[in-house]
Amino acid sequence: MKTDYIEQNDDAFNAQMQTFKNVIPNYATLLGVTAEQVAGQSADASSFDYTLKCMDLMSNGSLQWTGWKNLVRGGGTPPASGAPVAPVFPTVVPALAPGIEARFRALVQLIKANPNYNETIGLALGIEGAQQTGPDLTTLQPVIDALIFGNHVNVKWGWGGYSAYLDICELQVGRNDGKGYVLLAFDTTPGYTDTQTFPTVPTTWTYRAIYRVGDNQVGLWSNPVSVTVPA
Repeated sequence: MKTDYIEQNDDAFNAQMQTFKNVIPNYATLLGVTAEQVAGQSADASSFDYTLKCMDLMSNGSLQWTGWKNLVRGGGTPPASGAPVAPVFPTVVPALAPGIEARFRALVQLIKANPNYNETIGLALGIEGAQQTGPDLTTLQPVIDALIFGNHVNVKWGWGGYSAYLDICELQVGRNDGKGYVLLAFDTTPGYTDTQTFPTVPTTWTYRAIYRVGDNQVGLWSNPVSVTVPA
């Protein structure tokens, strides 16, 4: 399994756009990318780079002027450079419609669908996600809790960050009735409401959980949690 091939960090996405811009001319014909598409991506890459540079200048300028304002109001020793000066912005690029990432993602999807595409080309273009190493399923253990809400028990559980590798959470309950643990639910959405009617006398119910992949249990049973339900 791989991560998303689009970088989420702005600086990383900008670097990815520049890499693609510089390399795609070498593969455009092979991958069926038109001159218009190459030019469009290049314009998008330049526009995003310009936007980030302006943002950084404004952010740094804001910090400098805030510091100067504090000095002017509260007193102190001014820096040798004096008051902040207006930043020098990069050369303006043509304005484009919003949606640079969406356009880039659509273009990459077309390229990946081309029969001439392969992972080596993708790495050169910077559009292959990083390979993810799955967890050791034998060691996974759900963490659960049980809380009374109104006339029901809510069993809190989650995927522990491994939802991509797991299918189901099996929940069991022991109702202190001599039957031991019995199946409560096969749940796929974290958090489960036990709708069993409360007994006529206060009773301790105990819950446990284990993950499943397909038809098989994986990992370890959770530590059991108990709650005393009222009559």
